[in-house]
Amino acid sequence: MNPISWGRPASEPDAGWAVVDVETSGFRPGQARVISLAVLGLDADGRVEQSVVSLLNPGVDPGPTHVHRLTAAMLEDQPQFGDIVGDVVEVLRGRTLVAHNVAFDYAFLAAEAELAGVALPVDSVMCTVELARRLDLGVDNLRLETVAAHWGVTQARPHDAFDDALVLTGVLAPALERARERDIWLPVRPVTRRRWPNGRVTHDELRPLKALASRMPCPYLNPGPYVSGRPLVQGMRVALAAEVRRTHEELVERILHAGLAYTDVVDRETSLVVCNADTPVQGKGYQAQQLGVPVLSDAQFMVGVGTVIGGTSMEEFVDATRADEQLALF
Repeated sequence: MNPISWGRPASEPDAGWAVVDVETSGFRPGQARVISLAVLGLDADGRVEQSVVSLLNPGVDPGPTHVHRLTAAMLEDQPQFGDIVGDVVEVLRGRTLVAHNVAFDYAFLAAEAELAGVALPVDSVMCTVELARRLDLGVDNLRLETVAAHWGVTQARPHDAFDDALVLTGVLAPALERARERDIWLPVRPVTRRRWPNGRVTHDELRPLKALASRMPCPYLNPGPYVSGRPLVQGMRVALAAEVRRTHEELVERILHAGLAYTDVVDRETSLVVCNADTPVQGKGYQAQQLGVPVLSDAQFMVGVGTVIGGTSMEEFVDATRADEQLALF
C-alpha cells in the first residue's frame, strides 16, 4: 500500500472537521490578503464545538467590495490575522480542514500563517466540490448555493464568510450520509508540508491527484494483464477511460490504496482499462480493444479492488535477483 494515502471510506470514523471559508482582497495567495474568515470546528457528529469568526485588517486595499461588501473603513479597526492565529490554530488542531474549493481557502490560510510566522496544524483537507461531484446529485452546477439548495439549506448572505461556513456545515452532514449509503470514498487529501517559503503555496499536495499519481512509482512489480475471473494483483497497471460513472479522482484513490499502479497511457504493459462503454470508438477504451488489454466496467472494478491479493514488492524482487546473481557465481 502506498505510504501516503489519498481518500478514505465514508464509513471510517474521523476526529472531526474544521469548516473554513475566507473572503479575500484578490485571488493570489501571498499577494492578496484575507479580509474575513470563519473557522468552525465540528465534532464527528457535525456539531460546532469551537469557532473563530472575524473581519480582518489586511493592510491593503480590500479589493472587490461589490462582491464581499467590505470596505476599507469597515476593516481599519479590525484585528490582523496574526492577532487571532492562535485561536485559529486551536480550532484546526486534530481536525480535517473542509472547504468548498479547499485549494483556495487553504492556500490563503497557509499564506497568512506564513506571514505570521506560524505553521498550521493541518494534516488533511477535503474539498466539498469534489465530494458533491462524486455524489451525483443531479444539479446544474456545483456552486455552494446550488448544492445548498439541493439539501434544503438556506443561504442568507452569499460571500459572507460566516454564513458560507454555516451553509457548508449544513451541507456536510447529509453529504457524508449519502457517501456512506453509496460507499463513496471521501476526497480527503494529505498535507505533508505546513510552511511554504516566502509565502509560496503552489504545493504538490493540492495539485490534481491524477497528475501526481501518474508520476508515483508503484512499490510492487507489475504481474501482467488482468485475467477474467481471477482477483486483481498488487502492481497491476490500471488506466481510466472517460466512459465511467465514478469520478476519476475516486477511482485513482482506490487504485493507490490497493497497491495498484495508475497509468495515464494504454500500452502493452497496461494490465487493464476501466471503461463502461461496450464498443468504444475512441479514447483509452478503444486503445485497449486494439491492443488486447482487458477492460472492466467501474462497477466490476470497484468489486475487484476490494479483494486485491498481494503482489511481489520491488524490494523483494531486487533481493531475489541479487540472490540469483550470487548463485550464478558458483
